[in-house]
Amino acid sequence: MTAQLSKKAEAWSARFNEPVSDLVKRYTASVFFDKRLAKADIQGSLAHAEMLAAQGIISAQDRAEIERGMAQISAEIDAGSFEWLLDLEDVHLNIEKRLTELVGDAGKRLHTGRSRNDQVATDIRLYVRSAIDDVTQLLHALRSALTDLAEKNADTILPGFTHMQVAQPITFGHHMLAYVEMFGRDAERMADARKRVNRLPLGAAALAGTTFPIDRVRVAKTLGFDDVCHNSLDAVSDRDFAIEFTAAASLIMTHISRMSEELIIWMSPRVGFIDIADRFCTGSSIMPQKKNPDVPELARGKTGRVYGHLMGLLTLMKGQPLAYNKDNQEDKEPLFDTVDTLVDTLRIFADMAGGISVKPDNMRAAALQGYATATDLADYLVKKGLPFRDAHEAVAHAVRACDDLKIDLAEMSLEQLRAFSTLIEDDVFAVLTLEGSVAARDHVGGTAPNQVRLAIARVRAQLAQ
Repeated sequence: MTAQLSKKAEAWSARFNEPVSDLVKRYTASVFFDKRLAKADIQGSLAHAEMLAAQGIISAQDRAEIERGMAQISAEIDAGSFEWLLDLEDVHLNIEKRLTELVGDAGKRLHTGRSRNDQVATDIRLYVRSAIDDVTQLLHALRSALTDLAEKNADTILPGFTHMQVAQPITFGHHMLAYVEMFGRDAERMADARKRVNRLPLGAAALAGTTFPIDRVRVAKTLGFDDVCHNSLDAVSDRDFAIEFTAAASLIMTHISRMSEELIIWMSPRVGFIDIADRFCTGSSIMPQKKNPDVPELARGKTGRVYGHLMGLLTLMKGQPLAYNKDNQEDKEPLFDTVDTLVDTLRIFADMAGGISVKPDNMRAAALQGYATATDLADYLVKKGLPFRDAHEAVAHAVRACDDLKIDLAEMSLEQLRAFSTLIEDDVFAVLTLEGSVAARDHVGGTAPNQVRLAIARVRAQLAQ
């Protein structure tokens, strides 16, 4: 029986009296999704082999053979000719078996001083670190595209909303810069999370460290880690970094979803503020006139998918005792799908931002509805010496009168306006224009076109760093 099991190259075969059933193999195997860690696994193994040789734990010849074998395995994986075996359970055992086939005993010595527990923890950290770098670049591209759109529309006026009711005039450029700020915070969160990802678990072995004279700091430097994990139990059982990445990804998707909601509303013919390029839209199988904003709609839906992965990872970890448990095999699929969803979404949104065309006439017409300059009139009266609460009340009466007359505040005559306050003079009409309203908010963070352009310059300087 032992000989039969050995043929299958199971790492623990001598301990058992019967083979694992096919059902259990399928249930416990991870190779068909964790094989995407292959490059990270090879990278970590090469660094481990280099350290083992430097420490005299394996010979220089063994290290050379390991490097030769890993180069061939990497080439086979790239070519799609590598044979992934379910019997070998995961990416690590598949690569180790192939390495042993290629280089013999040197391949068997590679696992000296490590366990699959610290090996997989290292692989995942390498994978997440790479994903963070990709996401950071994509956030940069999206912020750049939105900044370009903002610059083209620094003077374009549209209504700003609170409670989905017309509030005050703003510029479309200012509105786009709000998302630039959101995605900027997302980039900061990813950079901060990367610091905690970039710590090396390798050398913790199964849970207690190893009896071999390893040099963990050397491996950390080789792999570009900032530090090592300082407790072997924590090193192999920690998945905080994966949860933190998924939490940061969830916030990015929150911002994507909020933007999607606005794009969908704005594209509706009932609003008609923007159009999205045809390549990001689809039609209807029955209604030939339809142009549906499928990309933002689907992104809005995929946001819930990423939220689900975050909750899944939190739930996965909440009941685990130290140290490593098989539960942690379930961390990979939600993590991988989060990365795929986030990367694809950011890539397509950066492209889609360049395909948004603005309809300024429709925006301006909408801004003339809902008495958007009412606050400007109240501010005008305050500057004339009226207490704000009294100014607020006077303008409320004026708005009610306009509502009865079906006209805008700017369409009232001076005589009509003075019925609400004798402080109102001819200069009021400059205040009641849309252009006057946005231009008056000329301070840091304000919607004035001048401030929008200054904000754009600040963002561009950040992006150039």
